[in-house]
Amino acid sequence: MFLFLVVALAVVVAAVTLAVVGGGEGEGPLPEVAPERLQDPLPPDRPVGRADVDALRFPLAARGYRMADVDDALNRLAAELAERDARIADLESALAGARSAAPHGSHAPHIPLDKPAHGHEDQQ
Repeated sequence: MFLFLVVALAVVVAAVTLAVVGGGEGEGPLPEVAPERLQDPLPPDRPVGRADVDALRFPLAARGYRMADVDDALNRLAAELAERDARIADLESALAGARSAAPHGSHAPHIPLDKPAHGHEDQQ
């Protein structure tokens, strides 16, 4: 039994050695494979919507996700969120200014700040 294991080990070592040293003669080393890229990146020509984020899938690399793709997507989302937050703050301050400038006898329309006005829902 021991002799059988030694012979089997020798055969495996010889096969691996031949595969590494003698395999692919005349072809050279394997060509570099182009890295897999993000198939459907975030749209460059319009604001990012909920459906865009839901559909976002990062390709796997040898050790997880490609950091450059993840960083690009997160930077884009962060910039758009900051822009939207600034716009919301501007609109809220303009609304507060309009409410305070209105005469006390007039009835300025009450627009809740936590919900979009009718007809202005986010288009998906």
